[in-house]
Amino acid sequence: MNIPATRKDLMVVNMGPQHPSMHGVLRLIVTLDGEDVIDCEPILGYLHRGMEKIAENRTIIQYLPYVTRWDYLATMFTEAITVNGPEQLGNIQVPKRASYIRVIMLELSRIASHLLWLGPFMADIGAQTPFFYIFRERELVYDLFEAATGMRMMHNYFRIGGVAADLPYGWIDKCLDFCDYFLTGVTEYEKLITRNPIFLERVEGVGIIGRDQVINWGLSGPMLRASGIQWDLRKVNHYECYDEFDWEVQWQKEGDSLARYLVRIGEMTESIKIIQQALEGIPGGPYENLEIRYFDRERYPEWHDFEYRFISKKPSPTFELPKQELYVRVEAPKGELGIFLIGDQSGFPWRWKIRPPGFINLQILPQLVKRMKLADIMTILGSIDIIMGEVDR
Repeated sequence: MNIPATRKDLMVVNMGPQHPSMHGVLRLIVTLDGEDVIDCEPILGYLHRGMEKIAENRTIIQYLPYVTRWDYLATMFTEAITVNGPEQLGNIQVPKRASYIRVIMLELSRIASHLLWLGPFMADIGAQTPFFYIFRERELVYDLFEAATGMRMMHNYFRIGGVAADLPYGWIDKCLDFCDYFLTGVTEYEKLITRNPIFLERVEGVGIIGRDQVINWGLSGPMLRASGIQWDLRKVNHYECYDEFDWEVQWQKEGDSLARYLVRIGEMTESIKIIQQALEGIPGGPYENLEIRYFDRERYPEWHDFEYRFISKKPSPTFELPKQELYVRVEAPKGELGIFLIGDQSGFPWRWKIRPPGFINLQILPQLVKRMKLADIMTILGSIDIIMGEVDR
């Protein structure tokens, strides 16, 4: 794949893993001919923690606090996928109110994730102001999370068959106020960034991915939609209650870094539309399907039994995962987040395979940066939007 060089004296440069604009501990070994990139090799694994193996030695409820450490900027999505799998395996119904609360939390998490993509992306290409602006709105999202779940980042809020707690008094009004305020914030970002000639110079026509290319590489999320493909799992898979809301899939056809920026900005506005509709139409009723406690078997612990080791602690509700296999997926901010789950009639999953969007989207980076300038690497990497916790797992 190496590009023929014009000169003999090529330079090999290490970018990362401690580079300030590296978005985590990613290391790129870049071969340069002057300013031109000849070859780029990403080195992964600096943040590998064995998340899949941990899952195979925990019940689902015990594993829930771990999953927020994959993509630590869109934590609600990792929780959603962790409970969706067992719910489908066990055919557990989720109450309507719980489904609405989940949608509200997921879309708030999408906004928080896109905001913390936008700030560092702009800082990478030389604009410092938006980096400070995005923290205003993001703090408000985290205040809402803290009021509802007790935690700002690692929520541990989703449960099999519903959510951990109902929305507190006054939360809905507070969230509606945030939605009105945030729409003015997005307008401010667009005024500040979208038509800025220096910004356009850096992103327009940089990192172009064609329609066929994006399918062949298996890319998903804004990467896919920026190349002219209207594919959103919220519309395709009909999970939770997204069908009940009126919203549009955001897409562009240019396939460059600017198109990926525009898709994400559009998605934030659409998320606000979904949240407003969900808040206004949220039904009453229970926030958790308490019938799943029925799966909590009577325990007669043997001396060396798993339950015996945890006898002093409050036992977590366990239920046997049926002997089936299942692939379940959600539309996370970065793309298709999926889990391949195999049960074997025990409380633990036999196999728990994570399909992280960031890992698969990152594959195309060496392809995109070849024949580009060194400075364009940061633009292209920023537009892909990766979180190394999710890439390395």
